[in-house]
Amino acid sequence: MGTSTRTLSFLLLGLLLTSFPGNLGTNPGLVVRITDKGLEYVAREGLVVLQSELQEITLPDFTGDFKIKHVGRGHYEFHSLEVHSCELRGSALTTLPSQGLSLSISDSFIRLQGKWKVRKSFLKLQGSFDVQVKGITISVNLVLGSEPSGRPTVTTSNCSSDIRDVEVDFSGGLGWLLNLFHSKIESNFQKTLESKICKMVQKSVTSDLQPYLQTLPVTTEIDRFAGIDYSLMEAPKATAQMLDVMLKAEIFNRDHRSPVAFLAPVMSLPEEHNRMVHFAISDYVFNTASLVYHEAGYLKFNITDDMVPPTSNIRLTTKSFRAFAPRLARQFPNMNLELRGAVVSAPFLNFSPGNLSLAPQMEIKAFVLLPSSMREPVFRLSMATNVSAMLIFNSSKITGFLKPEKIQVELKEYKFGAFNVELLEALLNYYVLNILYPEVNDKLANGFPLPLLKHIQLYDPVIQIHKDFLFLGANIQYTRV
Repeated sequence: MGTSTRTLSFLLLGLLLTSFPGNLGTNPGLVVRITDKGLEYVAREGLVVLQSELQEITLPDFTGDFKIKHVGRGHYEFHSLEVHSCELRGSALTTLPSQGLSLSISDSFIRLQGKWKVRKSFLKLQGSFDVQVKGITISVNLVLGSEPSGRPTVTTSNCSSDIRDVEVDFSGGLGWLLNLFHSKIESNFQKTLESKICKMVQKSVTSDLQPYLQTLPVTTEIDRFAGIDYSLMEAPKATAQMLDVMLKAEIFNRDHRSPVAFLAPVMSLPEEHNRMVHFAISDYVFNTASLVYHEAGYLKFNITDDMVPPTSNIRLTTKSFRAFAPRLARQFPNMNLELRGAVVSAPFLNFSPGNLSLAPQMEIKAFVLLPSSMREPVFRLSMATNVSAMLIFNSSKITGFLKPEKIQVELKEYKFGAFNVELLEALLNYYVLNILYPEVNDKLANGFPLPLLKHIQLYDPVIQIHKDFLFLGANIQYTRV
């Protein structure tokens, strides 16, 4: 019974809980919502797993005393109990508002086999027996919480078990002797099993499930720059038909984490749910990622002549730039140029119904590479563009793709007279569209992982774009190993 409770709980909580210290009183960056459909699936899948794992459990020995008229007193022992077969006909996992979940298993059957011994004075008898346990019902509440550190907790409450009927059949030498008081033995079997079931459930949750949850990684690595903090911001909230888990979902710099200067927005989740699990992911998640990569320098770039395609008519040399800036070529004859670009500030992703976009502002500084290996600044440009974004939701993570529009270039500083911005704009558009953004998209293709335990996969994904958040829905599948 302990193994079964662990299995059912893992399937559900594995969808939800990956922990690290969080702050109370702020909005979550991610809300994971498991619907009644998801709970039904967990109950069904758990029933299949439970039937398999019940074959492996070890049951305690049973002992007792008897007294029979004309025979006298004696002592019996039942040992080497094994589960021969089981049939679990019904299970349910439902929400328990303000607490967590209620797990119930009903109308179940287990057949046990074992050996018996009887001792009467100096007489010792032994044989085998077969037990049919019918109408097993188990009910236990799983109370979900969180520690101050943000890690998940689970405890049990209000555990009860009931067995409708126990039938014991004895074989072996003088097995008829036990049949004389089989009703008492069956009654003792029933009482002992009923008392053991809840103790085994509670022990399993305490010694197996809770430590297991404590070993979940406190952060998830995205790459060498960034990690994601899936803190529980409070205990999971159970309502009449669903379970919501609020996670911080903040992306941070792995080398030096610093406070974020903005809060996650309030998300008004849709009422209609047609999948087992839904993920409401606010723009906070993506915008904290933008901060991390901007601060790490990932949104900076350099362009040198050796990066320009050999077939290009425009080179990064002062001679080639004669068409843009005639005096520059005369001032620095036959010298190479270097362009250093950077996104001015971390670009934030804008969410509106059905649309994702961002408008990065970039700055480019140009330097002449002098014979002395020194760099002489010669002009400064600003660049602006609108970028549409596409997010892809697969079985375990979210990936992205950016599609920029044509960039607009403005000359901000130049010391050497006339400057033809339009011609340079064509060169920069080529680089940005064919080199810079493909590199960014390769990075976005790695994506970031959703808070899922191993062996859980998502399928039938749907995605909706709402103001300030994405609403992802999927069905879940537990892959047996």
